[in-house]
Amino acid sequence: MAFEAHIENILSRHRELAALMAAPDAAANFAKLAKEYADLQTVVDAATAYKNALKERGDLEALLNDPDMKTMAADELQALKTKIPELETALHLALVPKDETDARNAILEIRAGTGGDEAALFAGDLLRMYKGYAAIQGWRFEILEAAESDLGGFKEVICSVEGTNVFSKLKFESGVHRVQRVPATEASGRVHTSAATVAVLPEAEEADIHINEADLKIDIYRASGAGGQHVNKTESAVRITHIPTGTVVAMQEERSQHKNKARAMKVLASRILEEQRQKLATERATDRKSQVGSGDRSERIRTYNFPQGRVTDHRVDITLYAIDRVMIGQDLDKIIDALVREDQAERLATLQGAA
Repeated sequence: MAFEAHIENILSRHRELAALMAAPDAAANFAKLAKEYADLQTVVDAATAYKNALKERGDLEALLNDPDMKTMAADELQALKTKIPELETALHLALVPKDETDARNAILEIRAGTGGDEAALFAGDLLRMYKGYAAIQGWRFEILEAAESDLGGFKEVICSVEGTNVFSKLKFESGVHRVQRVPATEASGRVHTSAATVAVLPEAEEADIHINEADLKIDIYRASGAGGQHVNKTESAVRITHIPTGTVVAMQEERSQHKNKARAMKVLASRILEEQRQKLATERATDRKSQVGSGDRSERIRTYNFPQGRVTDHRVDITLYAIDRVMIGQDLDKIIDALVREDQAERLATLQGAA
C-alpha cells in the first residue's frame, strides 16, 4: 500500500504543477515549476502505463466468464503476464533517485600511466576513441589542454565534452585503462602491458561552487613546448592553485591569457565539485557491495588486448571481439549501455532494500 500511495502522491503533484504553471501569476516561478514537472514526467509515464496494464488485466479477467470472449481474453491475459512485470520494473527504475549531474557536460582528463612512450601513445588512442564516440552521440568535443609526448602520444590531455546527458554516460569511464599489445618500437615482437588513467568530471555550474578569489594563487608565465608562434613570446600561460584544497590547473593552449584563465577556472571548479561528489558518494555507498560508477581512478576497469582483438570491461564482465570498432568509438556504446543497466539494477536493489 505504501508503494501505491507514493505513486499517487507523485501523480497528484504532477497535476498540481500543471495547474500552477497555467496560473496567471506563474511567470515568477515558471522555470522552477517546469523543471520539477519535467523531472516527474518519467515516473508519471511509467506509472500511467503500469496502471493501464493493471486495469486491462482486470477487464480481461471479467471477460473470462463470457463464452464468446473467453478465448480472446485468455490469449491477451497471457501476453500481460510478461508485460506487467516489465512495466513494474520500469516504474521502480523511474523512481530510483537520479544523479543530479547526469545531464551535465563533462570534463574528460586522460593521462599516460605506467609504460612510458607506449602509455602515452595509448592515451592518444583513448582520446581518439572518445572523440569518435562524442561525434556519434552528436556532442561537441574540444581539447582544452594537451601535453604531447615525443612519439606523438599524450602525457596528458584535458577535454570539454558538451551535449545531451554527457556525464550520465561518460562517468563510467573513470579509472585505469590497460592495454596489451606489441609497441611499434619493440623489435622482438613481445607484447607489453601499459596503462592510462581516465577521469570524467561533471562540469561545474555557477551555483555549485563558490570560489573565493582570495583562495587562489594565480601565476602567469610564458608558454613552452608545442603550441604555436606565441610560445615563449608572450606571457599567456596561466597556472591557478586553489589553496584550501591544493588543486592546481595549468593552461597554455590559447594565445590569450584571459582565455587560458577562463579554461583553467572551468576545470578547477569541476575538479573541486567532483571531489565533493566523491566524498558524498562514498558516504552514501557504505552498504553497497560495488559501485559501477564509482569513478575510482585507481581501479582497473578495462583491458584492451590487441593481439586477441578484444576489449574486456572487468566491472560487468563483458568482452567484445571488436577492438577496431571500439577504438574509433563505434562499439563503445555496447559497453557503456551495459554499465548503465548494471548501475540502474544496483540503485534499484538499494532502493528496494531500504523500502
